Amino acid sequence: MGRIIGVANQKGGVGKTTTAINLAASLAVLEFKTLLVDADPQANSTTGVGFDLHNITQSLYDCMVNEAAAKEVLLKTEIPNLDLIPSHIDLVGAEIEMINYPNRELVLKNILDPIKEDYDFIIVDCSPSLGLITVNALTASDAVIIPVQCEFFALEGLGKLLNTIKIVQTRLNTALEIEGILMTMYDGRLRLCNQVVSEVRKHFETIVFNTIIHRNSKISEAPSVGKPVVLYDANSKGSMNYLNLAKEVLQKNNMTKISQEERILQV
Repeated sequence: MGRIIGVANQKGGVGKTTTAINLAASLAVLEFKTLLVDADPQANSTTGVGFDLHNITQSLYDCMVNEAAAKEVLLKTEIPNLDLIPSHIDLVGAEIEMINYPNRELVLKNILDPIKEDYDFIIVDCSPSLGLITVNALTASDAVIIPVQCEFFALEGLGKLLNTIKIVQTRLNTALEIEGILMTMYDGRLRLCNQVVSEVRKHFETIVFNTIIHRNSKISEAPSVGKPVVLYDANSKGSMNYLNLAKEVLQKNNMTKISQEERILQV
């Protein structure tokens, strides 16, 4: 039975889609059957793994609104073990069209449940909002990863997101866990970055990932050629960071035996 992990933060520009793409790709490279679900109308996860939006005939919108089965929409990526449910700009209108649905918060869960056992992991890239699509993603997920940029402004919205997660845990998905808070866009030369990491670790302690995602030009360049960073430059610091994150997720879920030495961040 696959573990569904949502990647969520209502603040844009914190590395959410980058994390969804590269975590999914890293898990696939480590030979775990993985599905990436693009639940963001901007469809950056779809283009980020090499698909042209003009060639997408069916997307998550068709599953949520037109009742298409997930297997009808699935696309195989160039990475073995990595499949995609693509997104489309039409998904913007899905929240309005779903407003009168009975159990509208459970639509995505009902889409993913029939294929859950086909995968080891299902990674859901949420939109940068706390709207109905994101609530659907949190309701469908077993756990949530929260990317947080290493800047103080990025911390401001963290409380709102954690409050939304608590509401979902209370009313819709009592099994939802916080997989971890992931510090992104880290630059060790800046005192501010180190202060933010220190503050987050002090307040949230064990739910903060040991892995930190560094600022890295290869991570920024990879989407322009439609590849995860592990394919674009496997030896880059960004690739190592996300492989470390994948290993840490595996260890959290008791799916591998990794020594403490292997968990240490490679820099």
